[in-house]
Amino acid sequence: MTKTNNTEHNWHLIDAKDTVLGKIAVEAAVLLMGKNKVEYRSHLDIGEMVVVINAKHVKLTGNKLENKMYRSHSGYPGGLKETTAGKLLEVDPERIIWEAIYGMLPKNKLREIFIKRLKIYAGSEHPHTANIKG
Repeated sequence: MTKTNNTEHNWHLIDAKDTVLGKIAVEAAVLLMGKNKVEYRSHLDIGEMVVVINAKHVKLTGNKLENKMYRSHSGYPGGLKETTAGKLLEVDPERIIWEAIYGMLPKNKLREIFIKRLKIYAGSEHPHTANIKG
């Protein structure tokens, strides 16, 4: 059983417009885990809620749009599907940011709890305006 702290989760807004993917992922992962807090413990869930907007305007450096591959396998022979980052950015820009943040979270039972507090939107509109202070 994973331990959770019954403190209230604060909301944070990250604007991905013209920002490098890795910088967004690091900032979001730190907030989701709660590493920005003094009372951080690796076995406790004290992280924050994170909203990422403008996912379709994220910046990838170098040749990553053509060379970076996202792979999935159905489990059947010949079931490997590969997509470049450029194609995925056109079709599903939220997934690129989700994959980057998911890979930076700890590989334990808390990972699924953390990732549920992440909300990603391709545009600048989101339904969490009332929750975000400041």
